[in-house]
Amino acid sequence: MRKSKGKVISVNISQEKGVVKHPLEEGTFLEDFGLEGDAHAGNWHRQVSLLALESFQKMKELGVEGLVPGIFAENITTEGIELFTLPVGTRLKIGETIQEVTQIGKECHSGCEIAKKVGKCVMPKEGIFTKIIVPGKIKEGDSIEVI
Repeated sequence: MRKSKGKVISVNISQEKGVVKHPLEEGTFLEDFGLEGDAHAGNWHRQVSLLALESFQKMKELGVEGLVPGIFAENITTEGIELFTLPVGTRLKIGETIQEVTQIGKECHSGCEIAKKVGKCVMPKEGIFTKIIVPGKIKEGDSIEVI
């Protein structure tokens, strides 16, 4: 059985696309927009990106070192839910927000700073994207629940 509960390890932001994100104490997530102040936010289907610590572990097993939340440019680093197994359309309650899964994985663009820095990226296969249905704040330690 799939785990339906997890937690937020880190909320991460960057002002530019294609760069490593840095952790925030708390993020404000706006309806139909995403993380306030983030380069990837906007009225489109990939407002928020999520990646699980379990995916980081797979990279560590390949010998990749120095992995910290935000290094794969994910907005929310999670633990406890195998994100990439969630079907598109799944709704998640994360902190005060409700988000809907809109895409699993992505095609990496060439010249990505993350791929250069890390050598390989797990985001294309295991990262997921959501849109904000109910706005609110999210911080480290908040619960994540499949609803």
